[in-house]
Amino acid sequence: MLQGMLRAMGKRRLALAPRIWFAVGPCRVIQGNVSINSSNSNMFVSGSCDATARLWDARIASRAVQTYHGHEGDVNAVKFFPDGQRFGIGSDDSMCQLFDTRTGHQLQVYSQQHDNNDNDIPIVTSITFSISGRLLFAGYSNGDCYVWDTLVAEVLLNLGALQNSREGRISCLGLSSDGSALCIGSWDKNLKIWAFGGHRRVFQSLH
Repeated sequence: MLQGMLRAMGKRRLALAPRIWFAVGPCRVIQGNVSINSSNSNMFVSGSCDATARLWDARIASRAVQTYHGHEGDVNAVKFFPDGQRFGIGSDDSMCQLFDTRTGHQLQVYSQQHDNNDNDIPIVTSITFSISGRLLFAGYSNGDCYVWDTLVAEVLLNLGALQNSREGRISCLGLSSDGSALCIGSWDKNLKIWAFGGHRRVFQSLH
């Protein structure tokens, strides 16, 4: 009986043991650059320093379900669309793109015009979507935070240009669970919380 219990415990440990997935080829996932599909937790997307994004299924080891191309620099940010059937990516080339996981096709490109001779083009550092998916929030290395209309690919607002908010490279974006506020973290050691009623609150680091 004791041996049977030990065998059962061993099987349970194996069932609970974490599985490891290996990317095939010269792919290095950028730290923190993974988004899990809220509609299907087995699916997640990752961004890599080889200018690609990859869709993964946790039930399939050792290979990506789909690889997405179209950028000319490191993919720094990935985020699933609220419906779980699309996802956005942001890159060192200052562009964001929207892809369809069902077809693998690019649906939209979000990019501002820059001078070809400009060597200091801001890179996309973080992205997130509104609850409806109509808005894409994109943070940049120069402190800009564009609010894009996902349907027509137009900038509706630059939060970084309001109330002297452009003070440091944006490192992260987060939307409240009810979709009523956006939190922006940046290298100036501040967290800025924007409510969509137009109010802003700043939390400053103690260090």
